Amino acid sequence: MITFACLSPHAPIFLPEVGSSEDREQVRDTIDSLESLGASLKKAKPEIIIISSPHTDWGINVPLYFLDPPASFKVADYQTPDEIIIDITRKSIIYPIITTLDSPRQHYWWGQALYSNLLKNCSLNIALVGSGDMSHCLKIDGPYGFHPDGPKYDQTLAEALKNKDLATILQLDELYPEAGECGLRSFSFILGILEAAGLNYQPEILSYEGPFGVGYLVANIKIK
Repeated sequence: MITFACLSPHAPIFLPEVGSSEDREQVRDTIDSLESLGASLKKAKPEIIIISSPHTDWGINVPLYFLDPPASFKVADYQTPDEIIIDITRKSIIYPIITTLDSPRQHYWWGQALYSNLLKNCSLNIALVGSGDMSHCLKIDGPYGFHPDGPKYDQTLAEALKNKDLATILQLDELYPEAGECGLRSFSFILGILEAAGLNYQPEILSYEGPFGVGYLVANIKIK
């Protein structure tokens, strides 16, 4: 049973051992939102956590730092969404799923297949985390420089999430191919699971900011 879902950015600069106090103050809204998600995760009492990300290491570790799962949880080996092995009878396992270069739509289908083939038979509480940053092209002095696709992509994704406009979300890489994003496939995978489960859910954007030229969106996906 899915009891929690969220979308989380994963910049290492959020961490106190990486970002300076000045840097972290510039993303205070993001950090506050991530900490609120951690409180929500505890209330959901997950027994399995599935976290998708385009990156290993910080792509997994940064969201988990703020979500702060119980110390009893163990992190399984990295897997890709086309070859997932999950033991639905074992508690306290975090399964990190690393996205591929396949399309967002393919990741959405993989998410649907994961639920239909496996998760629907799971009696344990499941938490879903989509880890990824938005556009890296928001500012001239950002990591990829500025491209107009960047802010357009971020704005369109935020609106599409609020409206649960999956058709738009799944073609954003075609609409804004120069956005320089790194979370769309991860988000699509999580949305595929939620849709296959037939849940009454509503994404709520807790914060969005991009002071360093990269968009950081935090969303709590409320399951009604």
